[in-house]
Amino acid sequence: MERKRIYLSSPTMHGKEQEFVKEAFDTNWVAPLGPNVDGFEKELAEYVGISHAAALASGTAAIHLALKLLGVKEGDVVFSPTLTFSATCNPIVYEKATPVFIDSETDTWNMSPEALERAFEKYPAPKAVIVVHLYGTCAKLDEIMDICKAHGTVLVEDAAESLGSTYKGKHTGTFGKLGIYSFNGNKIITTSGGGMLVSEDEEMIKKARFLSTQARDPARHYQHSQIGYNYRMSNITAGIGRGQLLSLEEHKRLKKAIYEKYKEAFADIPEIQMNPLNPDGDDNCWLSGMALEKGCKVTADMVLDALEAENIEARPIWKPMHLQPVFESCDFITLGKNGESVAEDIFNRGLCLPSDIKNTEEDMERIIGIIRDLFA
Repeated sequence: MERKRIYLSSPTMHGKEQEFVKEAFDTNWVAPLGPNVDGFEKELAEYVGISHAAALASGTAAIHLALKLLGVKEGDVVFSPTLTFSATCNPIVYEKATPVFIDSETDTWNMSPEALERAFEKYPAPKAVIVVHLYGTCAKLDEIMDICKAHGTVLVEDAAESLGSTYKGKHTGTFGKLGIYSFNGNKIITTSGGGMLVSEDEEMIKKARFLSTQARDPARHYQHSQIGYNYRMSNITAGIGRGQLLSLEEHKRLKKAIYEKYKEAFADIPEIQMNPLNPDGDDNCWLSGMALEKGCKVTADMVLDALEAENIEARPIWKPMHLQPVFESCDFITLGKNGESVAEDIFNRGLCLPSDIKNTEEDMERIIGIIRDLFA
């Protein structure tokens, strides 16, 4: 008999979502606009404490529009962390700009401020810096913002993984000129697929809404003076998001409890290190990661294989972008010595543990027991 499937991070519905969706059906608002879209934008903006938000089809679309709004074009340089998912940097290439990848630091696994400084020495006038809060852990925002300010460069926050995380009491996604969130199926809240672009700049968000609805001019006939995109969120999808947003704090509490459970369970195994959290942040712990000590007889692949054999989903750490075949021609800025960067080291030794908030105590003990047996 097959063992119960345990997922990495699957959607958790509560029933409130259906009320908003039903209202959309009952009123026939099933188009890419409507009361749920307006409501979701307003409620998300209020939650994170920012003035303006545009609900879009995906987090990737939000990053793409952020770069468009900043005037990123062919030949421009944009800095991005290397340790991230490809959705962070693919939009750079959509605009025929050039990604330059920045190495990680060990304290949070996020973009290294020191490597960022080195990148500015080599490329003194990038069009933008994109910072990511990896797995929900806040980057070193004070240092990164100071560097961007000193060089007169705009900061964009990819907070796709960190909705609900705060840095010194302020929500991630609200520090940069533009911030983005993702509501993909595995995120801390989901709309099945969707994203949000936020800013204090009202004109930028108005322009984002215009571009995301095919850039249709305000004329009676169908007239277009600019290239637009079909990036707007549907009223049905937004209804799911409104219902999910009501449970965000509960999801965050459960994610953090999972992280603490793993940390406590492996505290007596010195070869296991949990992904570090930012002491200046309140991280949402979207995914709990672990790294194995260099030279450890147990490898990340061994842990992944052992869990997979028991029908348990875990994942490798994101493969750094500078190692991806599609980006092999792009520059990579590192402080690493002896040929290995911090990001590569984390990738080689790390993995993401099951972080589904529906996990029971029995599920957690099962996962932990399998991993501990590898060290017996």
